[in-house]
Formats: sequence, structure tokens, C-alpha cells
Amino acid sequence: MKRKDLFTGELVRLAAFDTDVFAEATSRWALDSEYQRLYASDECRLWSKQKVKGRIEKVIAVEKPDLYLFMIHTLQSDQPIGEIDLDEIQYSHGDAFVSIGLGERDYWGKGYGTDAMRVLLGFAFTELNLRRVSLDVFGYNPRAQRSYEKAGFVVEGRMRSFVKREGKRWDMIFMGIFREEWERRVKEAG
Repeated sequence: MKRKDLFTGELVRLAAFDTDVFAEATSRWALDSEYQRLYASDECRLWSKQKVKGRIEKVIAVEKPDLYLFMIHTLQSDQPIGEIDLDEIQYSHGDAFVSIGLGERDYWGKGYGTDAMRVLLGFAFTELNLRRVSLDVFGYNPRAQRSYEKAGFVVEGRMRSFVKREGKRWDMIFMGIFREEWERRVKEAG
């Protein structure tokens, strides 16, 4: 299976993770509480550029040396619109966990996240030789669920009533994709 560029899709490219760019963007994206609630179950917080940069540098250097972090840039304008990462990699099992966040609202629901996920899956399965990639998504985020399904993920289970938002309980949905499933989808796409 040959690819022209491992880090480029149809709409986006995965870029090297730049802590300055990430800190600037994340502190701006954090002003959007809807983005924060779609991305994490923690309570919403506002972060300064310095605080974001300090936290991410600590994670990269000390806590998670095998974390693969990428910025998501549009191909058209090279604008950073989000981030995506592979984490919790268990090489002995060939398993990893992916998370993605598109902070720029203008790019929501237009295929940019799905394209970024497809590019990352190519990296995970061909470069890192992983067997499966997993993720979780909140039940109140059907747009993300559809995006993950378009990238080939299937629902594998759920944690009922995991998160409480505005007085209502929502499930945490677990999804996954195996390398064989990804390979079949790539072959079918031509």
C-alpha cells in the first residue's frame, strides 16, 4: 500500500507540533465553551498561552515521551485548525488511543476532522504498525460519531450516564478500528 505523503490528506495535513502555535490556538479555542464540552469531560477552564505551553511541554518531556502529537492544518490556507494525537500506546498489544479536536468553528461539519482522522490512521497502521486504534465520544456529540464512522470506526460499547451536562446524563461511547478494517476501506476507496 503506497501513499504519496504519509501526513497529507484531501483537505488537511498533519503538521509538526509547535508548542507556541498550539498554546496560542488553544488559549483562543478555550474561549468557546461548546468546543471544550465536545472535547473533554472536565469542567470548562480558561487557559493563558503561558499555562498551555507549560503544561504541554511538561507532558511531552516528562509524562508522555511516546505521545504522538500533531497540529491539523488546512491544505488550502495552511491555517492550524485543530490537533490530533495518538496516546496510551501499548506496543506489545499494537493498540493506541486517538483524540482529536477542531477548535476553528468554521471547519466543523465539513469533513476536515474525518480527513485528519484518516491521515492519522494511515500513520498508526503503516508507520507504527499498530493493530487497533480506539477512541471515546460523548453521546451528545452525534456529529463526531458520524465523522468517526466515516473514518471506519465502529461502536464497541458504552459507559452509561458517564457525564452530566446541564442537568442531563449522557453515555460515553467507545469506538475502535482494526488495521484489517482500515486496509479494506483504503483498498475499496481505490
